[in-house]
Amino acid sequence: MPLWSSSIMQILIATSNPHKLDEIRAVIHDPTVEFVSLDVLPEKIDEPAEDQDTFEGNAVLKARYYAKASGMLCLADDSGLEVDALNGEPGIRSARYSNTDGPRAERDAANSLALLKNLGDTPIDKRTARFVCAMALVDGRQDSDEPLATVRGTLEGRILTIEEADDSARPEHGRGSNGFGYDPIVFVPDLNKTVAQLTADEKNGISHRGDAVRKMWPHIKPFTA
Repeated sequence: MPLWSSSIMQILIATSNPHKLDEIRAVIHDPTVEFVSLDVLPEKIDEPAEDQDTFEGNAVLKARYYAKASGMLCLADDSGLEVDALNGEPGIRSARYSNTDGPRAERDAANSLALLKNLGDTPIDKRTARFVCAMALVDGRQDSDEPLATVRGTLEGRILTIEEADDSARPEHGRGSNGFGYDPIVFVPDLNKTVAQLTADEKNGISHRGDAVRKMWPHIKPFTA
């Protein structure tokens, strides 16, 4: 049964990652809308195969899939890291770059270590990178599953060198403890901090996901009137 009412529009975020949900909630403050995760659904929905070759393609795929399964207005994203010296890798493979299984923290560390090893001694000025977040909105209450909107947000930075990490023996842990994924090894020159060293407010103000949410909000707002 859809989890929305006439007074408050509940929008399903196609994730069980509490970090993503918290970031979206921190950016949008509107009493007429409530963002909820997959965890609130009465029945578990199997994950779809994310087999598209772009962030936007996977975002649309997930939005369509979960909107149809839930009968709700659904917002889905696909996000990752693009490193210029690696021809855009890890890209859509960001979450599984090291082919490591296990808890999220272990996978995150393994992915970051694999990335640092592949970059090797690439000089600082060639370590440019960006976080990318593509978002898609699909209305599961309608017959059509065409996306109502797709947007892209980015955050520019560069990858730390091994020597710049707090512990060069464990460079995958980079600097800072406030983030997840590749946050500890992505340095933002304008702020002289890694993403994991930012406060929640600082991160929400510049993050790729925050950028995408702000661009998506004009497409969501009409449903809350």
